[in-house]
Order: sequence, then structure tokens, then C-alpha cells
Amino acid sequence: MQEKRTYAPSGKSLPDALARTTLMAGCFALLFSETQPANARDRVWFDPMLMEQGNPGQQGVDLSIFSDRGTLPPGSYKLHVWLNGSDVLTRDITLRASAPAEMSPVITRRLLKDLGVRVEAYPALATLADDAPVNDLGSIIPAAFAKVDTRRMILNVSIPQAALVVSPRGYVDPQYWNNGITTLFSNYSWSGSQNQADGRPDEQSQYVNLQNGLNVGPWRVRNYSTWTKDDAASHWNSLSSWVERDIKALRAQLVIGESYTPSALFDSVQFKGVQLASDDNMLPDSQRGFAPTIRGIANSNAQVTIRQNGYIIYQSVVAPGAFEINDLYPTSHSGDLEVTVKEADGREHVFIQPFSSVPVMQRPGQAKYNLTAGRYESGWAHDNEPEFVQGALFYGVNNRVTLYGGALGAEQYQAAALGVGIGMDEWGSVSLDITQAHSVLQDESVHDGQSFRFQYAKNIEATGTAVTLAGYRYSTAGYYTFEEANRGENDASASDYAFDQKRSQFQISINQSTREYGSYYINAWQRNYWDRDDTEKSLSAGMAITYATVSYNVSLNWNKTQGETDRQIALGISIPLSEWLPHSWATVSMSQNKAGDSRLQTGLSGSAFDDGRLGYAFSQSVNREGDSHDVDSDSNAEVNYKSRYANLNLGYYRSDTSRQWSYGAAGAVVVHPHGITLSQPLGDAFALVSANGASDIRLVNQPGVSTDWFGYAVVPWLTPYQENRLTIDTTTLPPDVDTETTSARVIPNKGALVEAQFDARRGYRILLTLHRANGDVVPFGAIVTRKEASDTESIVDEGGVVYLSGINDQTTLQVKWGRESTQHCQANVILPPALPEGRDMLDLTAACI
Repeated sequence: MQEKRTYAPSGKSLPDALARTTLMAGCFALLFSETQPANARDRVWFDPMLMEQGNPGQQGVDLSIFSDRGTLPPGSYKLHVWLNGSDVLTRDITLRASAPAEMSPVITRRLLKDLGVRVEAYPALATLADDAPVNDLGSIIPAAFAKVDTRRMILNVSIPQAALVVSPRGYVDPQYWNNGITTLFSNYSWSGSQNQADGRPDEQSQYVNLQNGLNVGPWRVRNYSTWTKDDAASHWNSLSSWVERDIKALRAQLVIGESYTPSALFDSVQFKGVQLASDDNMLPDSQRGFAPTIRGIANSNAQVTIRQNGYIIYQSVVAPGAFEINDLYPTSHSGDLEVTVKEADGREHVFIQPFSSVPVMQRPGQAKYNLTAGRYESGWAHDNEPEFVQGALFYGVNNRVTLYGGALGAEQYQAAALGVGIGMDEWGSVSLDITQAHSVLQDESVHDGQSFRFQYAKNIEATGTAVTLAGYRYSTAGYYTFEEANRGENDASASDYAFDQKRSQFQISINQSTREYGSYYINAWQRNYWDRDDTEKSLSAGMAITYATVSYNVSLNWNKTQGETDRQIALGISIPLSEWLPHSWATVSMSQNKAGDSRLQTGLSGSAFDDGRLGYAFSQSVNREGDSHDVDSDSNAEVNYKSRYANLNLGYYRSDTSRQWSYGAAGAVVVHPHGITLSQPLGDAFALVSANGASDIRLVNQPGVSTDWFGYAVVPWLTPYQENRLTIDTTTLPPDVDTETTSARVIPNKGALVEAQFDARRGYRILLTLHRANGDVVPFGAIVTRKEASDTESIVDEGGVVYLSGINDQTTLQVKWGRESTQHCQANVILPPALPEGRDMLDLTAACI
């Protein structure tokens, strides 16, 4: 928002100045009075001589520019442009005097195009240059008009719907997608732990996750690497490197290098090559039709490690009790995740989390596609890595039917798939497809088979029930996926479950939410194999209820893998303590596993500071093993802090037999044309905020984010291809900082670093008395503008005093109190060589010549 600040202080103290400002406001209220009869002209007369009663020698005052309600001096102003009642963009708009006491905006053909007007449909507009003014808009487009609201600095434009290009809600024209500036960055996550247990050597481990990038124009160079270290060894692993850019005309992303194939039809695999795939993020929200959430229960401060295709993609330390991981880096959109929970005493339990993203339905006439060519890459040493080509197409025939199909071809593997998605109105939607595959395995055996898949999705709005994913797949004995067909003979020793030939799999996820009774969920899956007698099963269920501000939750996890079963149940209660300690909760939780091991935990958690950038959690637990009477206890403390430079965390865990320190940092190093800026972890797009060198400026809804010593800050999370509004938190501005613009809008491309400029001014605030050459003060009502910032105006009070802010070194002022050439002068403001400490308000005088 552009703010025009008008001050009229007087005297030698701020309270006096404010009092006089109030008096002037009352006088101007009469001038701008709106409580007039409907048939009266929008102006009243006020005798300027009344302003001179306290100073008979005062020169006559020219208040003509204030005498009409809603009038501004002619010039260019930054205005919010509203189209048919919606705030759509911000532009510099020229205002000119169209008649006495009337100001009209200069509407250009370019502005109309930006508002979505079909300018080519109107001959009078089609022949105009983009910057040419449009005279009499209403005669060209009947019923159209533009009017300025000077009080709110808004340009209200009304255009009939028939004259506008029909666009979906939330549509952003691709011409405004911003490629951003050239930048080099490293997005990092570092975590570590040190374990000390009685009777065992000390153990240390560290994990680093690096997502490195280089942006040049629309091109994005990326690398995803990890580093792990324990007492035995350390290891760097580059998971993938690639170059990508968006293709706006195709609404698609082009990827060259190492990446993952889409998973909507065939299982996702890692490859090195080229891929072109449509990107739903480039569609507006109203036109958009997934890494999974990992849930489990830890019995102590446990290290959770998640692997996919043999690679570690996530590692962190979680507190005792039920945990939820919902921030996995999306390496692919389907496949098995191997989750290892390592307790503080060294015990481990492993479970598998399969996932996939459905449904496949597309809007009528909308197509989704992908095409990949490259070499298959496996995380296992003995696998084949053949070259292959894969493609898939999904097309919405109408509101009820989507057709889709695809093919995958390699030297010793070929597969083709066909399917249909059907919308059944209140009965939900289903998809049915069949895949035929021909495989030649490493032992030269030849196999042919089919895989049949059924998927179902349904949201029951009346009850709030969502069957988000229900699917069944059956494969014949001769069917192999591309990954299975290229497995090495010696890989079974690594992890048996991953290398058996799947026969069938069923999975379902149901979520229920109610306003009165909270929410519930059930996730379950079952899988069997052709060469194994046992069946793998998993079930997780839970509920969360809030009653009288107290929250209750229950969770159950049951797993059966390779003949072994594990069962855990947990109950938790959270009580807000806001009346005694703001933003804090007391918690009580209980858990028990199949072996009878039980745990009772009490704790305190919350956040501190006005934006919640400091978080903390403390807990005390009592544990009992099985049916024995042996009881031990442990304590846990965690602190995390969101700073402008990084997110930091520190934890300590202690039991009767072990102790553990955990620590970590997550953030980014961003190198840009103006220097180097440290920030919190980056998302799919981010912004560089520049505040003209002013530090400690914070932004709304961005905990911990503020400008550094050089006046720069990185807003780490933006939504690509959508409008993002960045707003300065004016309540936290340092006392010596002022700013005219308080908000900015940016529309970044995927992966872009876009700039947002705020005209902040750091400097002294001044009550300046202006004297003319004859010794008289400058007349009341004179308008003062800074030569280097002509869009910033202030008004002189009846004592010749004007309020200014952001004054550093030497400043030149342009002063005007009438339309005649003799009613202008210029003044230089020079700060004294010795400035008083601890003050940001100075009393100065200057000659206006």
C-alpha cells in the first residue's frame, strides 16, 4: 500500500506538533466535508483569513488545491487498481485535471490489456499504441468507467463482462510470471546426535541434506546430495543432478539430467536423461485437480531414517511418543518407503510405507502428459540399468470420462497400459486400467503377464468423510514391473521384502471430520507375493477431539512384515495454558506396545515472542518393561529458534541408562547480484526483499524473517505461478526507519528468486522551520517534496514548520505554496556535525530561496 503521509507540526516538541496537527485536521475536515445535500456541489467555502488570525503578518494562503473534496495535485501516483470490485494489480497512474476541481485518471491501452480487456475487439482500441491514452472509455466500451478514490488511493475500473477475456478464477497471465534474478544458493539441513549408554561405547552420527541450485534466466540447475557420518565412516552421496525450466506455452517442465519419472500410470523410477511433463502448478487454483505423511510411535528420543530405492532421503531425531513426518522432500510420487526408527538404547524397528497419488480424472478438454527418455538408475549395485523411453497421456473427454494410456520400452522390457476414469457423481470416481508387460530377466528367462488396477476416491460432503485413496492391484505370475525386471541376482540379501514378485496389493485411506466431535482416520494396506506364503499387513487409526479447549487424541499402529507383528497404541491430552503462559500447552500421553512395554509422559510445550519464532518442549516420562515391576524414567528437552539466518534446534535426552544430545540447523546461503544473504530453508520459490539498507525490518506472517545489516532478507516460501503479497510489519519498524511502500506483489516461476523493493528510509526525523529570504516563514499550506523522492509530500503548518523523516546527510527540498513562479523556493537541509545520541527527532531551520 502506498501511503502519502501529511504532517503539520509546530513548535519545539512533538506533543505540541501533534496538537496543532489535530487543529489542522479539524480545519481540513470542514474543507473536505461530505455531509452535504445531494444536490449541492462537492465543495464548501472556508475563509483562509481565519488561518491568519494568530499571525497578521502572514502572507496570504493559497489553499485552492485543498478546497475540493477528493482532489490531488496533478501527477503520477501508485494506485491499487480494482476491476469490478476485486483488487487485481498496482500501477503508477497519471492523474490530470479534467475540469475545475476534478481529477481524472489517464487510462492507457496497456492498462486495459493488463486488466484482461479484449482490446482487439474494439477498433478504437486496436489502432492505439500501448502507451496512448484512451479518451472517453465509456463511449468505446459501453457502461465502462474509471474513477479514482483518493482517500484509499484506489483506481476503480468497471468493465462489462462481455468486454473481458474469460479466465478461470485465480488466473495469472503467464506474461507476469517472473523468471527472477540470477542466483546461486545452497539449501541445507544438518542434524546430529551424540549417544552415551551404560556399558556401550559412545556413538555419534551426523546427517547433511543439501539442495543446491543456480538460476540463470528461466533455467534452473539443481543438485540433491546427502552426507552421513557415524563412528565407522562417513559418506557423500549425490542423489540427483539436473537442469530444468518451464515451457509456458505447453504448461510443462523440461528436465535434463537425473530425476524421477511420473507415477500416475507406471511405477516411478529414477533416470538420467530428458523429460517433458505437464505441471499442474502452472494452472490456476480453480483448475487444479504428493510425498506421503509418515506416522509412527517412538519409545524414546529416536532417530528416524527414511529410505527410498536404497537412498536415505530423510533423517531426523523425534521426541518420545507419536510422531508425524509431513515434510519429505518429494523425490518421486509413488513407491515404497522404508522407515527405520532407532531408539536411544540402540533398538530398531522397521516398517514399510507404500504410497501412490490418485485419482486420474481430468477436466473436460484438459490433457496431462509426460515423455521421458534416458537410462534407468538404481540404488543397488547388481541391478541392470538399461536405456528406456516412457510416455503417458491423460485426457478428459467430458465431465464423466477420462481416457489414459502409455507405453514403456527398453531392449529387454516392453509394457503398454490403457485405462479409463469414470465419474459417478455422488458415488465418487473410479479408474480401471490394465498393463501388459514383456520381460527378459537377468537369467535370460522370458515372461509375459498382466497387471490389473482398480482405484476409487470419494468425498462425502454431508458427513465430512473422505475416502482419499482406495486401490487394488492384481498381477499375474508373469508380470514384472520395470524395476523388478532389472533386479540383480544378489540383491535379495539386502532387504528381502523389496525383491519378491508382487501378486496383489490393497490399500485404503479414510478420513472423517466433524465440527462437534473432531476428526478420525484409518489407513490400511495388505500385500502378498507369488513366491512367499505370508501376507504383509499394516493398519493405523486415530482420532482427535477438542472439548472445552482441551484436545484428546488416540492413535493405533499395527504392522505385520515377514511373519513378525508389532502393535502400538498411544493416548494423548493437550491442555492450553494461555491464561498463565501465552502460547503454551501442558501434555499428557500414554503408550504401550505388543510386548507390554508402557510409557507415561507429561510435558510442557509452546512458543515465545510475538511471532512465535522460539519454540520449546520439555517432558518427563516413566517407563515399565512388560509385566515386570522394573520402572525407569527419562527426561527430554528441546528448543528450536527461527532466526533470520537459519532455523536452529537443540535437544537433550536422559534416561537411567543413556544420555543423548541432538542438534541441528536448517537454512540457506543465497548469493545474488547484491551480495550474500543467509535465510531460513527455501521452498519452490522465494523472494529477496530489499529495504534500501535498512536493517531489522520484519514482514507479516514470516516468523523470524527480517532484513540483515545490509538491508536484505529472503522470504523462503512463495507459491510459484501465483500472486504472492509481501507486507512489512509496520508495528515493528525501528524508530529511525520509515517507509512509503508497505506491500509488494510478486509472481515467481518455479524455483525463482524474485526481488521485492521497499523504499525504506533510515535516518533522522526532523521538525524543520523554513525561512524565506526576507526572514518570513514559508506560508501555511505549502507543499514540501524531497528532490530525490518527489512522490513523498508533507505540508507546512502555520508556523512554517514541516515534519520530515528518513533524513541523512544533505537533503534538498522543493517547496510550493501556489501556482505562480514566485510561490516556489528550494531549501537544503544539512545535519549538524555532532548529532545527539539516543534521539531520532531533531529541531532544525533552513533558508528557502
